[in-house]
Formats: sequence, C-alpha cells, structure tokens
Amino acid sequence: MRITFVKKILADGQPCPKCADVEERLVDSGQMSRIDRVVVADERDPESEGMRLAVQHEVAKAPFFVVEEADDQGPSTTVYTVYLRFVRDMFGGKRDGVAEAREAMRANPDLGLI
Repeated sequence: MRITFVKKILADGQPCPKCADVEERLVDSGQMSRIDRVVVADERDPESEGMRLAVQHEVAKAPFFVVEEADDQGPSTTVYTVYLRFVRDMFGGKRDGVAEAREAMRANPDLGLI
C-alpha cells in the first residue's frame, strides 16, 4: 500500500488552512509516519504534482489522500477527501458519523441536507 497526502498552497502563496490542520492532526496522532508521500498542489502552478493528481482523480478540494494498493485482483486506487473517513478506513479509527458528516459538509459546501 502507498499513501499520498496532497496539500495545497493557495494562489497568494499561503498554505491552505485546512491542509495545515489535517497535517497537524496526522503529526499529533503519530499517523504521519504511515504517509508515504506528501505532495503539494500549488494553485500558482497548474503543472505541480498535486494539481495534476487533483485533475487525474477529479478532486476539487484539498487536502486529499490517494491510496494505491495491489492484490490478487490487480492494482486499485482509492481517493479520500474526508480526513476522518480516511483515518477510519486506513488506521482503524473509531467511526464518528456525525463528525464525518460535518467534515464532508465543510469540504463540500454545495451539498444539501436531506
């Protein structure tokens, strides 16, 4: 398994606040050691590796995680745009549906409640 963490640099050169928050959580929890690569999506450079990954995986928001695995069925790629879901699936974290829903709503403000 190979895990790539994609964080963003904004057009004004500042780091994305949400990306910094997620990175801090990863460090504080000790989970950063399980991340294989950290890639930057620089809004000022559409050819930056992170921006190319965002286009390739049709991701519009950062941060996100790309998990590449291989098994008997062949290679597979899963993209996580919600940090708590990523942690739960990859590191066996406790499921907190309300927190996941809140994070999903923050990550996707265009979603509506049902």
